[in-house]
Amino acid sequence: MTRRLKRRAAPRAWQVPRKGTKWIQRVAPGPHAQDQSIPLVMVLRDLKHLARTAREARRILREGSVRVDGKVVHDPARGVGLMDTISFAAPLDEHFRVLKDPRGKLVLVSIPAGEATIKLGRVRRKTAVRGGRIQVTLHDGRNLLLPAKGGWKVGDSLKLQLPEQKVTGHLPLQPGQLAYVAGGSHVGQLARVERVEVRNSPQPNRVHFAEGFSTTKEYVFIVGTDAPQITLPEGLAR
Repeated sequence: MTRRLKRRAAPRAWQVPRKGTKWIQRVAPGPHAQDQSIPLVMVLRDLKHLARTAREARRILREGSVRVDGKVVHDPARGVGLMDTISFAAPLDEHFRVLKDPRGKLVLVSIPAGEATIKLGRVRRKTAVRGGRIQVTLHDGRNLLLPAKGGWKVGDSLKLQLPEQKVTGHLPLQPGQLAYVAGGSHVGQLARVERVEVRNSPQPNRVHFAEGFSTTKEYVFIVGTDAPQITLPEGLAR
């Protein structure tokens, strides 16, 4: 697979001009799908404007100045996606979380330094393993071995301490919870779950919200109960 991607074929979630150089960086295989993540080289050059060229961006990464989810990253093609945290070392000393705006574009939301060690992961799959434990797969590809009695269900969110990946909280998908919509026509909105509709058919299950709309269960990301446990874009936090 080529490391380059034609600009016109860039995913719609990327905030890059459609006109410009013919080729841009392709996301390397990793935790997020290509159309749901953006390479670090473009974060440094096109979103944060910390570099004017890809060469300058690669030099910044070689210096170990960038951390993703608490770990130093050197690969310019490494993709960052929903809920990932990005930290820039001194003298910049800034921290961001990757979210989506109402247009479905991946954006960087500034967060406090203490929050850069916190991440929410949506349970995408769970499997029983030996020893009375459950292997839980999160939306970013992480696999965690957890006690079987934890009550984890697909669609729930887990609060992780980074970079240790220690589970410090459990946010179930149930009525009354606050959810961040990560896809569909209501992408980027914060809403309160009213009920979960389970369909015994090929159609996906749906989640209905008190705000008067519904969406596919796969797009629902639980972020809190009374208030969001992470910093959201201005206008969304309650």
